[in-house]
Amino acid sequence: MEKIPSGACKTLHLVRHAQGMHNLESEKSQDPLTSFEFFDAQLSSQGWQQVRQKRKDVCANGLLKRIELVITSPMSRTLQTAVGIFHGEDQPELSDVTSYEEGNGRISDTDQQPTFNRPPIIALEVCRERLGKYECDKRGTISHYRSHFPAVDFSLIENEDDILWEPNKREPFGDVLARGMKFINWLWTRKETEIAVVSHGVFLQEAFELINTNKYRALKL
Repeated sequence: MEKIPSGACKTLHLVRHAQGMHNLESEKSQDPLTSFEFFDAQLSSQGWQQVRQKRKDVCANGLLKRIELVITSPMSRTLQTAVGIFHGEDQPELSDVTSYEEGNGRISDTDQQPTFNRPPIIALEVCRERLGKYECDKRGTISHYRSHFPAVDFSLIENEDDILWEPNKREPFGDVLARGMKFINWLWTRKETEIAVVSHGVFLQEAFELINTNKYRALKL
């Protein structure tokens, strides 16, 4: 592996997706997560409210003006979160979150002249949640996502269908860590210095524990 560039610095804003329907159900029992009912779980009503509030926050504190790139996992709940926060309506205090909920966060043709910055959004397969077993972590087809999230760039995802998820096997944590390493290596190839990452709890925890404990630099060098 190449060494980290001398003096290189990037600011990362880590965003776990807003509350999904599977999160709501898992508070009662883990069993529903294996049900097809929660396949590629979407945001709950509370999740949409969280997106709306976060959109207001990033507009108010000036963060939206600084973000140069948004990277997201290609799952409905992360795509909805990423598009809702970073490509949402320019005056979120006046917006109706229901319109986003019904449209999966899709931006209307009448909302294409923003007052605020709308950074590019790139979907990466490597940023997905821990794979396997749970239907909520199985993704749909890329063509489906493209039609629902036209503002997102899916060109870096090679496979139309989900070939990574296995019904009877949960991905080992070591493999999640390896994906985290691959992702961090990819980040260093980007020219952007301030980046938002919209992903999942386990992936974010495993990937960025490498940085927090300085293990990434040791392994990479």
